[in-house]
Amino acid sequence: MGALTAGTVEPVAEAGAAVATKVRLATVWLGGCSGCHMSFLDTDEWLIELAQLVDVVYSPIADVKEFPENVDIALVEGAVANEEHLELIHQVRERSKVVVSFGDCAVTGNVTAMRNPLGKASSILQYVYVEAPKLQGPVPSEPGIVPVLLDRVEPVHEVIDVDFYIPGCPPPAPRIRAALEQALTTRAVRLQGRDLNFG
Repeated sequence: MGALTAGTVEPVAEAGAAVATKVRLATVWLGGCSGCHMSFLDTDEWLIELAQLVDVVYSPIADVKEFPENVDIALVEGAVANEEHLELIHQVRERSKVVVSFGDCAVTGNVTAMRNPLGKASSILQYVYVEAPKLQGPVPSEPGIVPVLLDRVEPVHEVIDVDFYIPGCPPPAPRIRAALEQALTTRAVRLQGRDLNFG
């Protein structure tokens, strides 16, 4: 991949506002293992180059509690599995210009969605926490602490419109870099060949 330069990034600004020179990048972690974020970090020294072009405005890697307004590119890892995810993913779509499903859980549901054939969330929780253990326990239900599970886990595109996809479990670091370089320079992602592989 060629080096990114500030000149390759389209300026992002609202009408009448000063032109921003950095792209506002967010990364989101829903229902998944965080392997996609670990693979993102595996882009190693390229992150230094990337940091000159983007401001990371939201990420599990940073301690930001509220998803911000005016995000240029949002990478979303994981499937939509609980009410907290559902609320967040709608905020992501409303506040982001480009939303990218990042990894197989976001793209297809993948491992996170393996609970779907088992039935409704309430029956799964009843079995896991009450019937299966040797000691009888309660179903976890602490308001504000334990998010309420949705009855079905959904890939991101089943809940909101998605602009682009980066498949892989997790996507390898070179694929993430290639996709981000394209998104930063053209606001489009066109993966080809092996970069289209799942798993």
